[in-house]
Amino acid sequence: MSELHVTHLLHTDTLDVRHVRCAGTCRHRSAEECASATQLVFPYRGAYLRHVGSRQFVADANHVQFFNAGEAYRVSHPVDGGDRSLVVALSEPLLHELAPRSIQTRSGGALRFDRQHLRIDPRAQALVALIRHGLENGTLEHLEAETLLLTLVSRSLGPRTSHHPDASPARSRLVDRVKLLLAGDLSRRWTLAEIADQIGGSPVYLTQVFQQVEGVPLYRYHLRLRLARALDLVPGRDDLAALGLDLGFSSHSHFTTAFRQAYGRSPSEFKRTTRH
Repeated sequence: MSELHVTHLLHTDTLDVRHVRCAGTCRHRSAEECASATQLVFPYRGAYLRHVGSRQFVADANHVQFFNAGEAYRVSHPVDGGDRSLVVALSEPLLHELAPRSIQTRSGGALRFDRQHLRIDPRAQALVALIRHGLENGTLEHLEAETLLLTLVSRSLGPRTSHHPDASPARSRLVDRVKLLLAGDLSRRWTLAEIADQIGGSPVYLTQVFQQVEGVPLYRYHLRLRLARALDLVPGRDDLAALGLDLGFSSHSHFTTAFRQAYGRSPSEFKRTTRH
């Protein structure tokens, strides 16, 4: 069995997500390695030691680890059972925008962190589990997954900027353009990069402004649009599985679950109530 098993869970224009499982059979320090791009590693099972220069750091579920671009490290496994992690790599513009300036540095032109890890809170740990399960099971669409990942990274790194409670006219107009874009093609499985390309501005800025103006995440707003369309169409459709697919849901079960969570009943139950 290979010491390391890597599964690619998501790849978009803005980020890459992998699941890494390590058998952890090697007790001594590994050969020296270095990451080609700065990555955030969220261990969720087991623990290992990461050695950077003369210092060592425990990698466990209470911390996010920073694997900086071009920075040499070694790994050892003093704990039995191996380890598993969610690995997130963001495009550099996104990482620069999300990370507080106080923890950013540059080396050889690449953005890096000036520390090796940060402690994360239970809500961030829950996001790691939600994202991992959703991507593995296919129940997270790309737009929702990207939004949750940006939330996870932002929460793990700390606040980047403070936001004014009242939205400016310019921000409201920007959000209106996003709304129109989403409403124009409800069945499309949008990604943040696609929306940003159509609207202009960075994915991070769009998601933050949308949350500020509407009070809900962009993906949830899109989901509610599709579910509202389902409320209109369900009574007249016999094939509800096909309707779910027409509205961009990945499966009938995904459609049914989202519908039930929103309205307290399944599409078929709702359809029966409209016949009375």
